[in-house]
Amino acid sequence: MIDIAFAQGKGQSDPTAALLFQFLFFTGILVIFYFLIIRPQRKERERHRKLIASLRKGDKVITTSGVWGTVVEIGERTVTLKVDANAKITFSKEAIAGFQPNYEKKEKEKEKEES
Repeated sequence: MIDIAFAQGKGQSDPTAALLFQFLFFTGILVIFYFLIIRPQRKERERHRKLIASLRKGDKVITTSGVWGTVVEIGERTVTLKVDANAKITFSKEAIAGFQPNYEKKEKEKEKEES
């Protein structure tokens, strides 16, 4: 019986070590959280901000709702897209998701320089 009592007394650890382990564990979780969630979202926000700032008349874009169109007018907060021969729709600038697939803005700029 005495052996069991001594064995249990030796099993206690230093509370400072336990606190240090918990601190390192939560710090590790925060670092993982930053690299998996916060950093990629920040990069995507910056890419979208640059996209909106670079919009020009004649750019072929797609909206977040899936509407494809050509930019015909750019306001302070809105963009008007020509979606058909006689149909124009006004969207918020934030609704522009990106350029249409297979549309290269550089090719469009080269055409303007040649004319």
